[in-house]
Amino acid sequence: MNSILDPIKNAWNIPDLRKKILFTAFVIMVFRLAAFIPVPGVDLTALKRLFTENELLSLLDIFSGGTLINFSIMAVGLNPYINASIIFQLLMIVFPKLEELSKEGESGRQKLNQYTRFLSVPLAALQSFGMYVLLENQKIIDPLNPLFLTAMIVTMTAGTIFLMWLGELITEHGIGNGISMLIFAGIVARLPVVFAQTTAIVTSTQLFNILIFGTVAVVVVSAIVVINEATRQITIQYARRVRGNKLYGGQATYLPLRVNQAGVIPIIFAVSLILLPSMLANYLVAFPNPVVSSISIWIRDHFDPAGLLYNFVYFSLVIGFTYFYTAVTFNPTKIADEIKKYGGFIPGIRPGKPTAEYLNRILTRITLAGAVFLGLIAILPSLTRSFTGIAALTVGGTGILIVVSVVLETTKQLEAMLVMRNYEGFLER
Repeated sequence: MNSILDPIKNAWNIPDLRKKILFTAFVIMVFRLAAFIPVPGVDLTALKRLFTENELLSLLDIFSGGTLINFSIMAVGLNPYINASIIFQLLMIVFPKLEELSKEGESGRQKLNQYTRFLSVPLAALQSFGMYVLLENQKIIDPLNPLFLTAMIVTMTAGTIFLMWLGELITEHGIGNGISMLIFAGIVARLPVVFAQTTAIVTSTQLFNILIFGTVAVVVVSAIVVINEATRQITIQYARRVRGNKLYGGQATYLPLRVNQAGVIPIIFAVSLILLPSMLANYLVAFPNPVVSSISIWIRDHFDPAGLLYNFVYFSLVIGFTYFYTAVTFNPTKIADEIKKYGGFIPGIRPGKPTAEYLNRILTRITLAGAVFLGLIAILPSLTRSFTGIAALTVGGTGILIVVSVVLETTKQLEAMLVMRNYEGFLER
């Protein structure tokens, strides 16, 4: 039975792949060192306490690669780049020219990446200012004069640009997707700290709960692997065509429909929306109007991350956004037209509109399984906290999903590189 580490072992024996692995490790080391260079004037103890009480900030810290909780010069992290990427994916639906640009091969993708970087800069500056306002309201950072505030925003924006550059270096000269690798490194780097905190506070009566937690973690990782790799194979048959004295076509291929088409994006959308009422309520509690104040108090009390209402709405939003994002990224009508264009058909289904309706029906069914799975992953921290009573070592479902996905993606890329080199060696002979 092959181990997941076999591609890494085999790649290490090939000089150029070994250089890629070492280069990736070096860039990650630079990233982790820069993550501990703090922005001056911040009470880090109070900041960490705020992060333990705010799930939105914890999720943002995941996508910053662990730099936000230290409020380093890269505190905003990769969030602006991720947000810019999502914005451009949505704009492709509205503006056909952007969609045509994505189909122009490598040059088109490079232009889209360049536009994404340009949009990331103002988003980084805006998020830097928003982070300053949040920390000032929480009395974690002292009010700054315009000059120092501008310097802080410029520094944090430059940190985001530097982080994007590191990610692109990994993508171009290293192993795996650079942005994903940096997020992966940030999540993994915090695991020893979390385990140390848990060991310090756990009592002998909670040892059984630790075992339960470990079992849940193993089950969750296994489930993520199964769901990420799960596909529904749709048979595509191509008609036989005679041209001259030769017969073309007649073969069958498969169209793989992934159970989890949306990845982790629905959780990002849902957590941003579900925590918005709580954040607004905290600001409006002291509002002079008694009606607004009472509504704000009710929202603050009932939208607690450990509460039933909060988790039910969170779960429902994840399912809704999963269907929305899947509809955005997968167009059954376009796929059906492509199949028809090249003379293909699904056995028993007429080409054209019936094929699109069939694909949409199948996709709707399998997406339900992926949506429910993502919803359970999203509320997993609250479930484990309720059953085990351990707050410090809560399964971060989103973090585990990212870690496992990156490991699988990187392993597949290494395997593809090894196969390519085997083919090159065969051709040289």
